[in-house]
Amino acid sequence: MPEAHVRRRGALRELLREQGLDAVLVADLLNLRYLTGFTGSNGALLVHADGEERTVFCTDGRYVEQASLQVPELEHLIDRSSALALAAKADKDATYRRTGFESRHVSVDGLDALTEAAPSLKFTRAPNLVERLRMVKDDTEVEALRMACAAADRALADLIEHGGLTAGRTEREVARDLENRMLDHGASKPAFDSIVATGANSAIPHHRPTDAVLHQGDFVKLDFGALIDGYHSDMTRTLVLGEPADWQREVYDLVSAAQAAGRAALKPGARVQDVDAAAREVIENAGRGAEFLHGLGHGVGLEIHEAPALAKTGEGTLSAGMAVTVEPGVYLSGKGGVRIEDTLVVRDGRPELLTLTTKQLMVV
Repeated sequence: MPEAHVRRRGALRELLREQGLDAVLVADLLNLRYLTGFTGSNGALLVHADGEERTVFCTDGRYVEQASLQVPELEHLIDRSSALALAAKADKDATYRRTGFESRHVSVDGLDALTEAAPSLKFTRAPNLVERLRMVKDDTEVEALRMACAAADRALADLIEHGGLTAGRTEREVARDLENRMLDHGASKPAFDSIVATGANSAIPHHRPTDAVLHQGDFVKLDFGALIDGYHSDMTRTLVLGEPADWQREVYDLVSAAQAAGRAALKPGARVQDVDAAAREVIENAGRGAEFLHGLGHGVGLEIHEAPALAKTGEGTLSAGMAVTVEPGVYLSGKGGVRIEDTLVVRDGRPELLTLTTKQLMVV
């Protein structure tokens, strides 16, 4: 998709001009992938504010053929020290005086090395320029997210249909089974280490699967996702083995109502704190506010957790095209907990739901 990468680099150049920068040196591999499509383990990109013809890509000799296929439209430089080689190249050109660097990703020692390689450049902190662009997904990215969510949906449906969630299995067995089924449905790998939490373990927000055995009457919390074309899906469903107790239905219905309120608040222009508050108030009004232990959600894309943060401490407003999760939870220590999570895309009007597994309380 070279056209998409050309558009993204053009948008980055607009930001450079707004910041008064001549160029920016991009060395973070996820940002490099976003701007070029390159998926190797070493590379960097020098983007000049003046135009595409002055943008230079660098990688090492292991990736010459891969770079010719994935980044055919840019000038290539081959050097093991990719970022330093690009800095040295820019040092010889008087139009590269004020050059931004990714201060979120470059260490103090790394900046010293850049300064030594290019003593005439004025390196300027340019944090989150590419990340700002990455927050709003284009059609190509949304399609990758849609495919990743579909792989997770199908894996869970298969797991349930083929008796993968039954009393006597362990959390680890269920996690391995679920992850294998995501691979069967096109995932390159799980998006993150899957969470399978049964019984009292479901009250631990980020419980790691153990040899704990599933029992009749347990909540089973499944938090998992698939990775396709570099994009992550993220979904949580909480089920019950056997007939739910009254307290389980009560907690589930409360979290379900909070999740619906959070989804409804996803609108362009909404403050991220207000989206969090819309769901949190439902739980607080039921007297369970202290048992909602985390933010409402987060951005998702090339990283499983990226901006924006839907939380009390979050900053900024939503824009159409942002992909986010909505995942309220109530956790009763020593007893059990519920989290319901979807991946959605903010749209004008109602958000687009990408995780399509039912949110009705599933009894297996």
